[in-house]
Amino acid sequence: METTQSEKEFLEMVTAHKRIIYKVCYVYAKGQDDLNDLYQEVILNLWKGFPNYRGESKQSTWIYRIALNTCISFLRQANARPRTVALTTELAWQAAAEEGKTGQLQELYRLINGLGELERALILLWLEERSYQEMADILGISKGNVAVKLTRIKEKLKKMSNS
Repeated sequence: METTQSEKEFLEMVTAHKRIIYKVCYVYAKGQDDLNDLYQEVILNLWKGFPNYRGESKQSTWIYRIALNTCISFLRQANARPRTVALTTELAWQAAAEEGKTGQLQELYRLINGLGELERALILLWLEERSYQEMADILGISKGNVAVKLTRIKEKLKKMSNS
């Protein structure tokens, strides 16, 4: 079966941004099965929305928005809030290769998992070094609100890490 130009563009986009998709899914997953399910849901929703992507925002912004909305909806449907996320061996290896600080990364994800849905989304975007404007665009809140919420989230994480 021959691949259309649209399919090729979609696959290139997903390949170029798979790290973003995995990170978002990982923050909201309760385990490997949830991670796989969330990843598939995000890819499906990206595929459904791809014909309507007009390029008015960066691809990464559009992907973050779809991924975050998919993960949050998935959690609401499951009617369960994750308490902790175990770092899988494969993800631990990838994280260690990228960060070189596996133990600290595990602790960070454990703390992030204790945050609310919007807080997790914001801190994830901040860790990805997104601009406040891009965070505001992705989450549909004002730039000023992003700054205030990030300050509060950082304080909350500090308190959580000290307890």
